[in-house]
Amino acid sequence: RKEYVDLYVNYMFNKSVQKPFEDFKRGFLRGCPARNWKILFPEELKVLLQGHTTFDWCLLERNVIYRQYKNSDQTIRNFWTVFHKLPEEKKKMFLVFLTGSDRITGCGLECFRFFIADPQVKDPDEFSPYASTCYHTLLLPR
Repeated sequence: RKEYVDLYVNYMFNKSVQKPFEDFKRGFLRGCPARNWKILFPEELKVLLQGHTTFDWCLLERNVIYRQYKNSDQTIRNFWTVFHKLPEEKKKMFLVFLTGSDRITGCGLECFRFFIADPQVKDPDEFSPYASTCYHTLLLPR
């Protein structure tokens, strides 16, 4: 029985997925050669592939670049007051709204920049905030 179980487990976890895995591996290594990955520690590789999942939200605030706004404007002060009161999950949802992802890749928030811009619409009360995910820009009506 032990031999049967061992052979069955080996088939299910190794042999049955060998061909699809080899195809995936060949395609993955074509775009990301293994020699480039060998210089990274496992933790660094994980962050590079998955992104950062914990954030210093105050650092995010300090890294913002304002367009048609100053950090002392009432709209901006109100935005950050509300933002910092949000639960962690809602803050990550804001990242999804802004960038399309709830994670920050690469160096983390130290290097991440986004913009808050005034769309300069005629009647700001008629418009909701919206984002340009390609340019990491939050368009925030006054």
